[in-house]
Amino acid sequence: MDSSTRVDLHIHTVASDGTWTPAETVAAVRAAGIGLFAVTDHDSAASVALTARLAAEAGLGFLSGVEISVTLAGHLFHVLGYGIDPEGRSLRRILDANTALMEEVDHDSIKRLAAAGLPISYAEFCAYDYDPGRGGWKSLYYLIDKGLCTGVGDFFAELFNAKRGIVFPEFSHPAEAIAAIKEAGGVPILAHPGSDFHGPAIEETLDLFAAEAIEGVECFHLCHDAATTRRAVEWCDLHNLLITGGSDCHGGFVPARRLGVPELRLGQLRLGKLADSLTGFSEGGG
Repeated sequence: MDSSTRVDLHIHTVASDGTWTPAETVAAVRAAGIGLFAVTDHDSAASVALTARLAAEAGLGFLSGVEISVTLAGHLFHVLGYGIDPEGRSLRRILDANTALMEEVDHDSIKRLAAAGLPISYAEFCAYDYDPGRGGWKSLYYLIDKGLCTGVGDFFAELFNAKRGIVFPEFSHPAEAIAAIKEAGGVPILAHPGSDFHGPAIEETLDLFAAEAIEGVECFHLCHDAATTRRAVEWCDLHNLLITGGSDCHGGFVPARRLGVPELRLGQLRLGKLADSLTGFSEGGG
């Protein structure tokens, strides 16, 4: 694998809120000419083992991964774990706990919206048959199918928001997620620090995580402009941290996030010891 190999280290599957199965993910990666990729589902490692096997069969470089939700200073952040054993005990505990928290808030949000007079029913929601292949999550598609929103944008703008008393749950502190990733043999990376999804600007986010035991930063991401990417890389250089990047592609669920965008080459990243965790690559794979 040389410095010109195309890389995408942030891809979601049907194991969280993406639309692609492991087989569809591998096929899309190969068709895009990407030689090294990672599956990083939200609070789930359910697609890792199968994707790893299919990637090896296709001669593609693969990094096992996960994206863990954490709470710090009242804000929601994401920590990526690369090179993980998906069956790590502490990792499994934190992923199961986060999944339970999100399921709880999913149900609570429907109860609150029903109580506010929206033409929905909690009993109907419980019986609603959600197809994970659509991407996203159950409450989103229930409300879409009821005609109350059209997608993620107005879901958060009009329905799932603090004005209605609906907020994301309090997840564990980053230290717990980082410890679980390391116990599973992985490397913790701060995801997309410049994303306005978190709330704080990049400088505040970097300051918040300066005291945490992260080992790298996702400097390259679709939501980062050139200045943000440059600042993140400078921060990694200053602290001698790893540099990663990816599209945050969700298959067809978030059309703006396209596989392989931003276009990254291996030579732009600093993977350090993560290179030892690569599996499946052959010279014919990209």
